[in-house]
Amino acid sequence: MATIKVFNMAGKETGTLELLDSVFGIEPNTVVMHEAVKAHLANKRQGTQSTLTRAEVSGGGKKPWRQKGTGRARQGSTRAPQWTHGGIALGPKPRSYAVSMNKKARKLAICSALSAKVAAGQFIVIDSLEMGEIKTKAFQSFVDAFEAPKALVITPEVRKNVVLSGRNIPGVKTTISSVISVYDILKADKLLVDKEAALKIQEVYAK
Repeated sequence: MATIKVFNMAGKETGTLELLDSVFGIEPNTVVMHEAVKAHLANKRQGTQSTLTRAEVSGGGKKPWRQKGTGRARQGSTRAPQWTHGGIALGPKPRSYAVSMNKKARKLAICSALSAKVAAGQFIVIDSLEMGEIKTKAFQSFVDAFEAPKALVITPEVRKNVVLSGRNIPGVKTTISSVISVYDILKADKLLVDKEAALKIQEVYAK
């Protein structure tokens, strides 16, 4: 088991916490993490882009001129792709970009990302990550205490005051332990994790 320090929100050490090596101490698998990040970005794509084909553009029902004898190229519609205001040939249509990963691969990717952060000293456990009131300035002081300009703040459940206090700070993102992603973990400089959230993550991914 790895033993890491536990801090309060002022940055003072208050104790230690033991973390399972099976979740926070494995050899990071960069290939699986890369696949997880690609899947995350692909799943964020809306896929709503759409163009009109010649069948969908209004007009063009009449043949512009007769087939033979004019000296011009034969044309069947003024809405063919080669015409101005014509339809688009082979243009994009709504589609899903969703990419799925199997359960074992997702688990390995999460554990790899967490282990990489622990090994780099960028996984910081907070004994009690709570905000008594909505105060952006106080939350900024908390982030500054750990020198984390790009911080991922993880709580065990949605804590409204924490979310609202941190939402206007550039580079800071708040989330809960049940929906952490490899992309968010790797993107952050440091993870500021509530002690209860760290134990929940360990319980889920140790299975």
